[in-house]
Amino acid sequence: MDTEASMRPLTTPRSRALATEAVHAGRDDLAALGLHAPPIDLSTTYPSYDSRGEAERIDTFATTGARLDGPPVYARLDNPTTARFETALARLEGTASAVSFASGMAALTAVLLARASMGLRHVVAVRPLYGCSDHLLGAGLLGTEVTWTDPAGIAGAIRPDTGLVMVETPANPTLAEVDIRALAHSCGSVPLLVDNTFATPVLQRPVEHGARIVLHSATKYLGGHGDVMGGVVACDEEFAARLRQVRFATGGVLHPMAGYLLLRGLSTLPVRVRAASASAAELSRRLTADPRIARVHYPKVGGAMVSFEVYGDPHRVISAVRLITPAVSLGSVDSLIQHPASISHRIVDEGDRQAAGVGDRLLRMSVGLEDIEDLWADLCQALSDPPARTAAGTVPESLPAGR
Repeated sequence: MDTEASMRPLTTPRSRALATEAVHAGRDDLAALGLHAPPIDLSTTYPSYDSRGEAERIDTFATTGARLDGPPVYARLDNPTTARFETALARLEGTASAVSFASGMAALTAVLLARASMGLRHVVAVRPLYGCSDHLLGAGLLGTEVTWTDPAGIAGAIRPDTGLVMVETPANPTLAEVDIRALAHSCGSVPLLVDNTFATPVLQRPVEHGARIVLHSATKYLGGHGDVMGGVVACDEEFAARLRQVRFATGGVLHPMAGYLLLRGLSTLPVRVRAASASAAELSRRLTADPRIARVHYPKVGGAMVSFEVYGDPHRVISAVRLITPAVSLGSVDSLIQHPASISHRIVDEGDRQAAGVGDRLLRMSVGLEDIEDLWADLCQALSDPPARTAAGTVPESLPAGR
């Protein structure tokens, strides 16, 4: 047996399937290290007896933002464990690089700061977005200015100082979808950022359709178990370098333990997303046929998210579920349900929220890996009684059927 050959890291063919990449990306060197599970490096600092050499390396980072060659220097610059997660996520999204952060909002903040540092403070955005993303753009907390528009108005909304066009598809919480390729064409030279949290690279890879920046709240499906918080941006290496500089300056770093858990989460991402999506599609079908439901939202791309509008009191449903957990967030192995108007989108102005389709009777459900019959039984007992109908067959409610 060729012992030396057996210790060489596995090569990475371009044709590897997504399910294979999910298991092996970021781990290709483990055999050569004599390891099976990825190591966790919790060091905050690293010894070096060559201060002149370290000065040169730090100067290089300050100039280029590229990852440092050689051993790490300080955890705010880089960390070997989080770097593995970044490598793996970039492979799954089909980008040259990825940069991780302490949360999805920290990741979006870094993107906005990076573009603003180039004098590009204007953002064009399409609603609905996640409520805190909407607030961050609209409140001007980072000195940015936003123009809200529908997809058809993007080209006309772009200005010389526009640094970014941002969409979320499927959108939170209505699951509205946009044509990424058409939007990218409308953006011209302005980079299109797609929040791909709901779809994940299992269901869509935005860069294949012209997007240049892909954002994830890694807290959701990438982690997948409701026990880790993080964010990540997948992009080309030029923009990644600038993001690393912003991360170093602002300190929004991903903790190594979180990086380890996120890398572990990626290994089961395709299996989890496909299984939960099958259940979500079936729940969508059953809800559509249920007389207690006014409208169901389920995206064409699929996925494990279902939103639906009830005729009755949505707060009663939230209080009545027993198996499904009434909680904010999504993407966990267990099912969650929440009332967006009260929680995730409470921070958005009511008029803007309503105009974006986030009504007061809308419920958002993140479907997990439980048995479909158990989930359906819990939903059925939690839903209010169907509304009384008139002799003409109409529903005497302010929310008409089908809207």
